[in-house]
Amino acid sequence: RIMKFGVIIFPGSNCDRDTVSALENISGSSVEIIWHKATVLPKVDCIVLPGGFSYGDYLRAGAIARFSPVMQAVVEYANSAGSVVGICNGFQILMEAGLLPGAMLVNRHLRFISKMSIMKVVNYTTKYTNQYHENQVIRMPIAHYEGNYYTDPETLERLKSENRIVFRYCDENGDCTDEANPNGALFNIAGIINSGGNVLGMMPHFERAAESILGSADGKHLILSIMESLNDK
Repeated sequence: RIMKFGVIIFPGSNCDRDTVSALENISGSSVEIIWHKATVLPKVDCIVLPGGFSYGDYLRAGAIARFSPVMQAVVEYANSAGSVVGICNGFQILMEAGLLPGAMLVNRHLRFISKMSIMKVVNYTTKYTNQYHENQVIRMPIAHYEGNYYTDPETLERLKSENRIVFRYCDENGDCTDEANPNGALFNIAGIINSGGNVLGMMPHFERAAESILGSADGKHLILSIMESLNDK
């Protein structure tokens, strides 16, 4: 069956239309746009929190959006095994809401970064990566000021042991070197998943890499992966 996506819009979201367009073009279905003041989610198969600067990134990225009325519904949806993806600012919001561990620090060079990034698929067995292969090197754009992932040593070890690190920044050969790390993220982490495997947070923008004319079509396989996981049910 054709799956249904929902994209949440916060004040300051600026990647929502790109996300809706990519999801519609790849999935072939319409996308439900959900305003941040909504208290009930429509019936969808996957919720996406897009990138941008929700509430102007005041205090810190995602800190205010976490208290939007819609987030209580998102937390309940995630806790009931609903599929949730946070892109860039969406990832930051998911951490602020406690759905993913860790925090985002300011990029180590103290500058906003906007460029194509290279990363590898560390875990290709998730519902978001089943259309990639193990350690596949892919390209997606990044655009952030606070993308320097950090967590405590115990949580990092848990993420490693539970195979919850999904994407890591690397060079073209797939080596996760410090030189290949664009923002200083701990262990070159670009994306992680929760213990239930249903909540994904990632800094790179897959919606900006959904077709070759954009410089990379690697992002479309993430959407196809979600569709495949639905068809497996």
